[in-house]
Amino acid sequence: MKLITVGREFGSGGRELGKRLADTLGFAYYDRELISAVAEKSELDEQYVAGLLEQGRVTGYPFTIRRTFSYGRMPQQNTMKVLIMQEKIIKELAAVGNNCVIVGRSADVLLREYHPLTLFVHAEMKSKVQRCRERAMEGERLTDREIIHRIKQVDAGRAKHRELIAGGGWGCKESYHLCINTSGLSIRQLIPPIAEYAQFWFRRTTP
Repeated sequence: MKLITVGREFGSGGRELGKRLADTLGFAYYDRELISAVAEKSELDEQYVAGLLEQGRVTGYPFTIRRTFSYGRMPQQNTMKVLIMQEKIIKELAAVGNNCVIVGRSADVLLREYHPLTLFVHAEMKSKVQRCRERAMEGERLTDREIIHRIKQVDAGRAKHRELIAGGGWGCKESYHLCINTSGLSIRQLIPPIAEYAQFWFRRTTP
């Protein structure tokens, strides 16, 4: 199995890069599908799970437990339960043995036994703000300050989850095979050289 994991800063284009790379290589792609699976198996509202796993939020979202609807803070033990469920699902996907790209979720750490090619996508703040604006929902009107606050909040949540799972290392160059700075660059145009690098890497490491 050939496995690529993509860590990313919020607004850096990591999700788009992962999807385009998977399409180019003919690999399966997993991102939001993991959130849906975790929500279903843990009987939690999918929006809440997305906020928890993607953005590090633990308040402000509704959640369901055994079909009851409520608001509030998920107890710490349930937070860990969701993370454990996510880990289980990711490992089950890897065990199938299909070539795939997995975005986020600290999959590079969870699946280290499979020796994945690990990427980290980052960008300068100005570029991330611009990319967030280009991808904003219709009617969304946020100031630069509000966007920057959101970017920092999301990335802090991702770093926190990495700390829980692996003891740190989120965004540190030593943790990844390739770090990609997308500042001011077209993700589409970056894919061919990254795909070439991935193919070279797998030829070199696959027996």
